[in-house]
Amino acid sequence: MNVMVKACRKAAKILIRDFGEVEKLQVSLKGPGDFVTVSDKKVEKILIEVLQKARPNYSILSEEIGQIKNDEEFKWIIDPIDGTANFLHGIPHFAISVGLEHNKEIICGIIY
Repeated sequence: MNVMVKACRKAAKILIRDFGEVEKLQVSLKGPGDFVTVSDKKVEKILIEVLQKARPNYSILSEEIGQIKNDEEFKWIIDPIDGTANFLHGIPHFAISVGLEHNKEIICGIIY
């Protein structure tokens, strides 16, 4: 659980900063869709780096990159922006979600 909290706290700093920029993007020609994808990837990258550093043998299943196969006994499951539509529309109801699976059973999780 401590590893997940550490990863989420680090990734949340980026997500909160990016959320502050979403409102400005609502009026741009390109629109915020591409920006949200970039935010998803940045948050996911941080989460994966922290989780892999702490538990390098665990597998990972993540929304953006798919699967990193290692030891299938343990698997991190990641949704970097859970509530993307809210994030996209500047509604402050979204989260980072991370779960840990052991032998195909969820044993712990965090919504941050």
